[in-house]
Amino acid sequence: MPKIKELTALEILDSRGRPTVRATCRLGSGAVASASVPSGASTGAAEALELRDGDPHRYAGLGCRQAVGHVNGEIHRCLCGTVFDDQASLDQSLIELDGTANKSRLGANAILSVSLAFARATAAESEVPLYSHFAEMLGRCRGKMGQAPGLEVASSRIRENSETFREGRPPTPNPNSHEFGHSPSKNVASKAPNARAPEPAPCSAIRRFPRLTINLFSGGKHAGQQLPIQDVLIVPASPTTVADSLVMASAVYQAAVRLTAAKYGQRWLTADEGGLGPPARSPEELFEDAVQCIRDAGFEPGRDVCLAVDVASSHFYRDGRYDLRSQPCSGSELIERLCAWTRDFPIVSIEDGLAEDDWQHWPALREALDGRALVLGDDLLCTNPQRIARAVQTRACNALLLKVNQIGTLSEALHAYLLARAAGWQVVVSVRSGDTEDDWFSDLAVGWSGDQTKAGSLTQSERLAKYNRLLAIEAELPLPIVDWPHVAEAGVRTAPPS
Repeated sequence: MPKIKELTALEILDSRGRPTVRATCRLGSGAVASASVPSGASTGAAEALELRDGDPHRYAGLGCRQAVGHVNGEIHRCLCGTVFDDQASLDQSLIELDGTANKSRLGANAILSVSLAFARATAAESEVPLYSHFAEMLGRCRGKMGQAPGLEVASSRIRENSETFREGRPPTPNPNSHEFGHSPSKNVASKAPNARAPEPAPCSAIRRFPRLTINLFSGGKHAGQQLPIQDVLIVPASPTTVADSLVMASAVYQAAVRLTAAKYGQRWLTADEGGLGPPARSPEELFEDAVQCIRDAGFEPGRDVCLAVDVASSHFYRDGRYDLRSQPCSGSELIERLCAWTRDFPIVSIEDGLAEDDWQHWPALREALDGRALVLGDDLLCTNPQRIARAVQTRACNALLLKVNQIGTLSEALHAYLLARAAGWQVVVSVRSGDTEDDWFSDLAVGWSGDQTKAGSLTQSERLAKYNRLLAIEAELPLPIVDWPHVAEAGVRTAPPS
């Protein structure tokens, strides 16, 4: 079992030039590893709290010296010399040490950096690839509980609170379970002599790679708000390998560079996640451009390449109305427009089609898009088991966008993942708009058998690091990609409206 010898942290800069945290974990065996945490621009209200310094004279208040200080100080002092049974025991100790519902005392950025660094150091100690360690973590959790820690309790509480959900009130949290922001009183970590971790089980559970979804065009908070919606992504649908998917995506992206220059007179400038930001007049025009780029690259829209859309509706939702810069509309009217998008364009996934607090209309959106496109929750869910439980009960969506830093530890993210899986949902593993060249994301997506990845576009080193790591893993594990989307079943169009 791994014993922590030293924890240190450093303030570094992410892809937007804003501070973030990199932690290093040294174990008693001599194994040492570091990990960096990402940061989002488009954040949900229910996300765990990143601790920022607030000094206006330093990085406009976004410095992370306090979070770094917590790792170098209190977290190191409290955990140094402790032997942990597994990742869950380490994460539980961090949660208890912080003592808040949203990790606001020590900071989710401090806590997650330690959680990730410990996972990577443990994998190094066991002499296994990180993706194998993540797969073993998933397998152990399923083997011990049959599902995620606390899932049986959470599932029963979903049933018990069915009437509560119908009335629009939040569920009653379990005070003994940390998945609702509380911590059990018992600390499972202990001080003991160090022992080598047991040999890991083979990664037989990894049978497929996630399908790639890749940013093509961006708007919203990722690209200066030239359009309200946040991202239009391409989904290479016909390739059966990561390598072939990237070849196809590169051809479409280069076609988009040419189209943006010819149609809009715009240079090759990119948004936070590498997507292009042409000044289209409407989302529909952007979809038409995407379809044209697919054709210009020599592929068939809806057969070879499909589209996914991150609407990020919370950012243009005010007083119960949605403003897409045409005519403000109601939730029901926006659902009609989203359905029209899936009828007119080869769109197979819609993320945050409604605002994070518009619970009333989400079930209608899922029903309306059933069989045509995934209804993917990001801001709605925030990788938070409480919100996932409510979404399962109300049938609000059918896919989870998993972002580990939204909840703050690997173990809580795994709980969210298994809640989604128990509901029959798909899981899309995602990066953030502010990221680093660290590539643990790719190992996590493979080890936890994600259905799709959302890692940004094919430009900028912090994005390419993830794709390059996927290529390296694929060279070690020559497995097929997830068989999705089923475009014939979804009935997507292969041509834009006339």
